[in-house]
Amino acid sequence: MFSHVMLGANDLEASKKFYDAILGVLGHEPGVYDEHGRVFYYTAKGILALTKPINGEEATHGNGTTLGLAARSPEVVDEWHKVGSENGGIPCEDPPGIRGSGERQLYLAYLRDPAGNKLCATHIVKK
Repeated sequence: MFSHVMLGANDLEASKKFYDAILGVLGHEPGVYDEHGRVFYYTAKGILALTKPINGEEATHGNGTTLGLAARSPEVVDEWHKVGSENGGIPCEDPPGIRGSGERQLYLAYLRDPAGNKLCATHIVKK
C-alpha cells in the first residue's frame, strides 16, 4: 500500500545513529545519504527516509501519529527497545509486552526517536 515514509529530523546524524541501530536489529542495512543530505533506508517492500523540513522550520512529531515496524519475535521487539533506548530513543507508553485480548494479541514496544516521532516495534502473537 505504501511506497515510502519520510520523517522530519532536526539532527540527521543523531537520527541516523538511532535508526541504523533499531533497524539493524530488525535486519535492515544502515541508511545512506542522498545528494540533498537526506537519509534513506531501502527495502524490497518500501523506503523510510529522514529529512530536515524543506520549509526550514523545526521538525515536529505528529500528535497521534505512530510508525509501526514489523519484528520477527517478541525477543526482537525487546532487543529493538533496548538498542533504541541506548542510541537516543526515549521509551514511551507501557514497557514492552503483550497488548490486546482474545483473538488478536500483539507484542509491542514504543520509543520516540531523537526528533520526537513515535515508533512501535510489533510482533503478532495471535491473529
